[in-house]
Amino acid sequence: MNDTATSEHIAEPWTEGAEPLARIYGEPMVQLPLDLYIPPDAMAVMLDAFEGPLDLLLYLIRKANVNVLDIPMAPLTVQYLTYVEAMRTHNLELAADYLVMAAMLIEIKSRMLLPKARVDDGGEVEDPRAELVRRLIEYEQMKLAAHRLDELPQAERDFDWVEVWVEKSLLQRLPEVCAADLKDAWGSLLRQARLHTHHMVTREELSVREHMGLILRRLRDTDGFIEFVAMFDTTLGAPVLVVHFLAMLELAREQLLEITQTEAFAPIYVRLANGRVEH
Repeated sequence: MNDTATSEHIAEPWTEGAEPLARIYGEPMVQLPLDLYIPPDAMAVMLDAFEGPLDLLLYLIRKANVNVLDIPMAPLTVQYLTYVEAMRTHNLELAADYLVMAAMLIEIKSRMLLPKARVDDGGEVEDPRAELVRRLIEYEQMKLAAHRLDELPQAERDFDWVEVWVEKSLLQRLPEVCAADLKDAWGSLLRQARLHTHHMVTREELSVREHMGLILRRLRDTDGFIEFVAMFDTTLGAPVLVVHFLAMLELAREQLLEITQTEAFAPIYVRLANGRVEH
């Protein structure tokens, strides 16, 4: 840099109470550095900040605070060409799409300067800006929709996924045995007992308490599950089956045994309560 260029950046002596040129880390800068170099294209307008010609047009319209349905084409075209001309000398490849839009703006501006053609059937003359307005409105709607989507919480940006390993085999949920299941099992036992009935009438005293002891001893000796049907001897007749069934219900009521099944409609099993073995 030559002395002439350097002398142009020398500021006048700073006086107390005057506004400093800038503040760096809170300290006032009273004059520009003598070795300051400003590149010629430091203030160049970079169009890559916009997403395309429509984005630049929409920016100019919103900046001028005008209605998109009534665009003043003359000032808008001048501002647009100023941006494009600043970029064309530095990056012609980037400015290609913008030059196409510039040609379209100039065409619309020229058509608006022409006198409106008469319509014989009384219809309205189409506005030369109609197609541009439609494209701008659609672009703005898509841009707003994309902005709303971007504001939604995104995984690994606004939150992280949390994975928890659950060991399913730790807890086995067995279906409950309802009254209907017991009724069906009891009905099956009665049907089998009728096959072994005879006509001899005898009187026999049967003890529910005694059968409760028989059931507990059998479960204790087995030390596990016994199928519900296997707990009954159908050859002894219906009276014995009734007393034995009452004894089992009494034990279940006193929570001394459990009646369960592995799945719905599966065979019913009986075991000591909590799987314990009584001695």
